[in-house]
Amino acid sequence: MAFEETKRQVAVGNRVLHHIGLTDGITLALGHVSMRVPGEPDRFIVKGRGYAVDVLPVVRGEDMIVCDLDGAMVEGPPGGMPCFEVKIHSAIYKNHPEVDSVVHVHPRYTVLMSVLGVPLVPMCQEGANLVRTPVPMWTHTRLVVTDEDGEGLSRLIGDSPVAMLPGHGAVATGTSISRSIANVYALEEQARMNYLAVAASGPDHPRISEEFLAEVDATPTVRDLPHFASSLPPTSSAVPDPGAGPYLYWSSLVEAGA
Repeated sequence: MAFEETKRQVAVGNRVLHHIGLTDGITLALGHVSMRVPGEPDRFIVKGRGYAVDVLPVVRGEDMIVCDLDGAMVEGPPGGMPCFEVKIHSAIYKNHPEVDSVVHVHPRYTVLMSVLGVPLVPMCQEGANLVRTPVPMWTHTRLVVTDEDGEGLSRLIGDSPVAMLPGHGAVATGTSISRSIANVYALEEQARMNYLAVAASGPDHPRISEEFLAEVDATPTVRDLPHFASSLPPTSSAVPDPGAGPYLYWSSLVEAGA
């Protein structure tokens, strides 16, 4: 049951990538979400290749590919095979046990800024922490298809939830599909805002200062504010992930065929 439900979630995640504009037009078939199978840490499920209609908006659970941590297919539909860059996923899962979802896409502003070589800096609250320090940048544009490149990219990403590949897009990780997609979506928004800033003011454009970001870090949580005390469940120790709501909305739309 874990495998079938994970296949469904992975298929939905891939359709969400298209729904939110990260795989569209010329990139309609370019991108893949994966998820580690709960209770089976040496297995993950990813979008594959070889489908009759090989684009993200139409993939379904039965189209997904089960892989081991070497990226080899364990199970899949007739004629199916792992995505060409399965080594992105397998190497990260092998070396980062804390990661449960990986996504690779070719978002246009991220690609553009990676080629321009202008470091991304915080330009809006959304995703500011992703670019607060330099985003890890892969040193190649080629497809990540070998063990050597998969391992190298896994080392590069380290503790960062995102990495950029020049002319080739981005990789993002997370503890869930909603989190990995939220990370790459926010990275693309920061890239878009950075591009507009460069176009308007040049490469030395203003940014959100570290002082302002430190103020954000110091913002009290709802548990620290007395006017929220009566509305919080007494057993609640965590604030809900604000990125989960949009993902649930998007996933409901793609599952309904909207």
